[in-house]
Amino acid sequence: MKILFAIQGTGNGHLSRARDVYPELVKHGDVDVLISGIQGDVDVPFPVKYKRYGMSFIFGKNGGVDIWDTAKRMKLFRLLRDIRTLPVEQYDLVINDFEPISAWACKRRKVPCVSLSHQYAVLHPAAPRPDKGDLVGELVLRRYAPVIAGYGFHFKAYGENIYTPVIRREIRALTPTNKGHYTVYLPAYSDETIVKHLSQFPEAQWQVFSKHNKQPFTAGNVTISKIDNKAFVESMASAAGVLCGAGFEGPAEAMYLGKKVLVIPMQVQYEQQCNAAGAASMGASVAKTLDTPHYDIIRRWLAEGRPIQADYPDMTADIIAHVIRTHGLKTN
Repeated sequence: MKILFAIQGTGNGHLSRARDVYPELVKHGDVDVLISGIQGDVDVPFPVKYKRYGMSFIFGKNGGVDIWDTAKRMKLFRLLRDIRTLPVEQYDLVINDFEPISAWACKRRKVPCVSLSHQYAVLHPAAPRPDKGDLVGELVLRRYAPVIAGYGFHFKAYGENIYTPVIRREIRALTPTNKGHYTVYLPAYSDETIVKHLSQFPEAQWQVFSKHNKQPFTAGNVTISKIDNKAFVESMASAAGVLCGAGFEGPAEAMYLGKKVLVIPMQVQYEQQCNAAGAASMGASVAKTLDTPHYDIIRRWLAEGRPIQADYPDMTADIIAHVIRTHGLKTN
């Protein structure tokens, strides 16, 4: 059986999860990989046949998506061409992690395309939502990468075909400790902004992993390092807590490691608002922004925040086998 595994390359969560999904897929057939998007910082340890520019939301430096930069970098004609020319008809099945080129190509050619993503779980009726709804945000999540069926990952198994997170094997192999520092990943904020605010909490030592600066430096109690998977994992495993955006894989891994967690969702990003609601249901703290009005939340989290003990069993092999079985395709 020929399988196309299509992965969203914006952010690091999709690529991190793919590290464990890919080895299970190859047990069931010949697998080619497509990655689209320009905002990822994580390398993958498997061959990539198709690398496409895709459609990415560009992280800003003030806590949200940079709408102007996103529009400026949008290459619509290239996107349409890639949808038109991607040879999805060569595959028996497309497994899609919120990747738009393959999804729309499959829709045009009536090739089976199945979602295996966090975004599919976010749309489940029982999944947490923010207090304030967002019809446009819901529409984007539903239409960005259309599929014929779906399987999703969330902080809890909220319903049928919704599973707890895929925790990377390298995370599962760790023995968590507590050396007292706090690990930080806030890609929607500039280094200068992060230093400005976190330096207001001198009682904490902050180890920040930056998307914007390749030269490490220290400013008082804040250390800025470039993104490096090994260093980040080691920092998180030995941290007292993790301060991060309201993505999915990062908070989930921190919860699995038994850390206290504070998330700051990106502004004007509906999925992250939903994720923040889900993280709060697990016991995480949530601050709307990194700005002064929310210092009390950060201060309270530092003083009173409690570690979260999330039980996330390793179900990846069973989930992949179920997806293949359900869609009527025989394994090799």
